[in-house]
Amino acid sequence: MMGMVALAGVVVNDSLILVSFVNDLRREGMPLGQALLRGGQLRLRPILLTTITTVGGLTPLGFFSSGQAKFLSPMAISIIFGLSVSTVLTLIIIPCSYAIVEDLRRALRSFVGIKKDVFLRGLDDSKGKASRAS
Repeated sequence: MMGMVALAGVVVNDSLILVSFVNDLRREGMPLGQALLRGGQLRLRPILLTTITTVGGLTPLGFFSSGQAKFLSPMAISIIFGLSVSTVLTLIIIPCSYAIVEDLRRALRSFVGIKKDVFLRGLDDSKGKASRAS
């Protein structure tokens, strides 16, 4: 159970790093496709470094345990392999899901008849809150 909580925390952090950066690029006016590609390129290093350091820190506990550390070895091994797989999925599935949600949002907006992009309009980069003057 503790392994799943730890794994979920790191995976959510990696996803937030990527999505937040893509949102920042889109606020600056970059098109969706370019923002996803550029965000993936520029956030690849932080995401991989988070994974590598976590895996590196847990490797001795997972594979070279002795004494009382034997009880924590299964948790460390599950975090190591789960994080390795989820990092690849984060770098591939999150941008694809972002594009799909954006397409669905665009289709719904055209179906309802909303002309302006409510998500990107009026966001204040310095505070992260929507401004009232729009």
